[in-house]
Amino acid sequence: MEIKQLYREIVNEHNLHPSHKRNLDNPTMVLQGINPSCGDDINLQLKVKDGIIEDAAFNGSGCAISQASTDMMIDLIIGQTKEEALKLAGTFMGMIKGETTEEEIEVLDEAAALQDISHMPARVKCAVLGWRTMRQMVEELNRQEVKDADVTAAGSSECGAGPCGVK
Repeated sequence: MEIKQLYREIVNEHNLHPSHKRNLDNPTMVLQGINPSCGDDINLQLKVKDGIIEDAAFNGSGCAISQASTDMMIDLIIGQTKEEALKLAGTFMGMIKGETTEEEIEVLDEAAALQDISHMPARVKCAVLGWRTMRQMVEELNRQEVKDADVTAAGSSECGAGPCGVK
């Protein structure tokens, strides 16, 4: 099987059967990410305890690339520290910009399937939406020095279909 075909299948699988498209009970933080150029709209939810991302989920709608990229990102960040998640986001952004080596990209696992997006400028915003949203959330948590408190970012008090249980 050709490598590009394999990559397309990975993206398609994460889009059609996302593992993390759901609501979290009592997330630490929720932030809406929007890509107006494509109509992508996600609510990313993180549960952080003692500086570790214990769980994450998303809901919303968008193109296959935005949905698959967000699902793949969540696969990578669950169980990671906030700092490790930020480093993964930096590696992903560097990959999209063509600034990383093949060895550096290996840590992205299936998300490396999106490497060719860098050659499709109109799709870059789709691919980075979840990553950019997660980075904003973690940076806000770091600014607030929050480890266990329930917080809502940017006034978002809903996780798509219903309340998040934010205190």
